Amino acid sequence: MPGNNALAVNSVVGQHANLEITTHGSDWYYTVCAIMGFATLTFMGLAFTKPQGHRIFHYLTAAITATACIAYFCMGSNLGQVPIQTEFVRPGSRQVGSAGTREIFYVRYIDWFITTPLLLTDLLLTAGIPWPTLLAVIFADIAMIVTGLVGALTQTRYKWGFWTFGMFALFYIIYELVGPARRHASALGDGPSKTFLTCGVLLSFLWFLYPIAWGLSEGGNVIHPDSEAIFYGVLDVIAKPLWGALLIWGHRNITPQQLGINIHDNTNPNNPVSEKGRGPHGAHGGAPDGPATTAGANGTPATAGAGGATV
Repeated sequence: MPGNNALAVNSVVGQHANLEITTHGSDWYYTVCAIMGFATLTFMGLAFTKPQGHRIFHYLTAAITATACIAYFCMGSNLGQVPIQTEFVRPGSRQVGSAGTREIFYVRYIDWFITTPLLLTDLLLTAGIPWPTLLAVIFADIAMIVTGLVGALTQTRYKWGFWTFGMFALFYIIYELVGPARRHASALGDGPSKTFLTCGVLLSFLWFLYPIAWGLSEGGNVIHPDSEAIFYGVLDVIAKPLWGALLIWGHRNITPQQLGINIHDNTNPNNPVSEKGRGPHGAHGGAPDGPATTAGANGTPATAGAGGATV
């Protein structure tokens, strides 16, 4: 059977760097692509076991892995990359040698631009966070990804300025997760609180490793692109399909209404609609006189973050 010849087939496409992935790196990227694809099918399959109004987290998580699947197919094919002159040339290094240019996969940042806001949406909806805070955190996340891309494409030491901007954005995101979001989740009861803490702690730990991977690869030109592929690939497998599985498992006994998410579902027999097209609690299925409430950790009513979405 023919082996992986993606690098040879695509060698005529565009300019190529002195330092690129080898067939081993390509094989690994394709492996991660397959993992992401399998996870996508699994999450979508699990979604169809739920009522339509309870599928939001399945759909968000499947969108994350589906996007990553496409990105990893692109990287495995050695596409979606450009050669960039390295700031540090290391002639004595066994990893990178004296290569002057290094391939930078900009498609990785397109992936993150789409998937990291979805990851945060998954997590912050679990905490019942108010939507203005959700928007602020997503803005910080987008700023972090864009500055990382600009830094990766910068050929001078100014790239570290963009890395620093990205770190400030990351610190703000982590602050929101360990502070306000954690408190909101705790007020929603044991199920949301445990799910948020498990997924939030794991995601925070993993996201602190990404800047290290950036510094060793796009930033400092310390490790070979094959090693870069392994570093980022392992992080993405844990942060997307495995993290997503933990999130979906945590939501098995959590309803969107517990989180203040009121999704109008005419097909759900447990959510009847009157002849006027109104749900049992008003025009949008929510409480008629105020925001959705749920039982808090001590059994008292807790407002679902004042940001409960109505769809």
